[in-house]
Amino acid sequence: MAPPSILRDTEDGSESDMGENYADINWEGLSFSLTQTDYMHVMKCTKGEKFSQGSLIRYGNIEISPAAGIINYGQGIFEGLKAYRTEDGRILLFRPEENALRMKMGADRLCMPSPSVEQFVDAVKQTVLANKRWVPPPGKGTLYLRPLLMGTGAALGLAPSPEYTFLIYCSPVGKYHEGGRLNLKVEDKFHRSIAGSGGTGGIKSVTNYAPIYTAVTEAKANGFSDVLFLDSATGKNIEEATACNIFVVKENDIFTPAIDGSILPGVTRKSIIDIAIDLGYKVIERSISVEEMMSADEVFCTGTAVVVTSVASVTYKETRAEYKTGAETLSQKLQGILVGIQTGCIEDKKSWTVQVD
Repeated sequence: MAPPSILRDTEDGSESDMGENYADINWEGLSFSLTQTDYMHVMKCTKGEKFSQGSLIRYGNIEISPAAGIINYGQGIFEGLKAYRTEDGRILLFRPEENALRMKMGADRLCMPSPSVEQFVDAVKQTVLANKRWVPPPGKGTLYLRPLLMGTGAALGLAPSPEYTFLIYCSPVGKYHEGGRLNLKVEDKFHRSIAGSGGTGGIKSVTNYAPIYTAVTEAKANGFSDVLFLDSATGKNIEEATACNIFVVKENDIFTPAIDGSILPGVTRKSIIDIAIDLGYKVIERSISVEEMMSADEVFCTGTAVVVTSVASVTYKETRAEYKTGAETLSQKLQGILVGIQTGCIEDKKSWTVQVD
């Protein structure tokens, strides 16, 4: 099933496809918000069986039982990845197999079946192709894809769902943080996750996100960009922000909290570590105290949505620390390399990108 071919009218009334068929929206004004596209991909699975071949359907509301596991017990996980349009007209995905593997890890933790890596990547490709006209022109944004795995079968008792739905929808997006620099508040009252491998902080469970609303709403009301959570075991070490991992730079060393079950193993985080090591930097994964971060030279966040974003300041209680930002920072160097690979401007020597044919 293919989407209709739609040409965009130019100001002089002539038709132009800019080399491709684009949707008729204001590409210059994209924000990180939902824009309805044409198609979504849906795949079903009954408990004890494997996922069947999925199909593309028109984007729209889905019907679900009020007794579904996702609604009653939060049995669901999600992923986030992007499609990038290159200057020469190709469309690239960035390490989609890593998202597939992370979804499987999360599914295992929540007692759910999951699509195979091949099914996941193929479904992502189909979704991108069906919504090709919504992939922004080079430099204007990206197509954000949201794969969802949900317990959609009806069950009143507290037990795994008898049926599961894997669904992918997408939306063209701009920058996650318009300002380009973050001012973070350290959150010392609420925790993002339970410490250690016994919790769900290391997977993208839907249940991880609503509990942060109180903290981030309060922080934004007071002029902050986001909150930075502390570990629940000691309340002394930094973990991550609401939707991104964090890195601390001191002289020529880079530090980031270790993956211990309470930190989400970000695909961007993993990639930035590899890029930094290739550049000759020492990357150390371990616990980082608030005090150590407050005395750092530079701090930055990584994630699919935020990419690599500099932190201008962190406020902890009554103390505010400010950090290096701008063109000469390490974060900007790493961002340039990462985005260059993602958009096909820099040679991909690690086979990270996948072309959507």
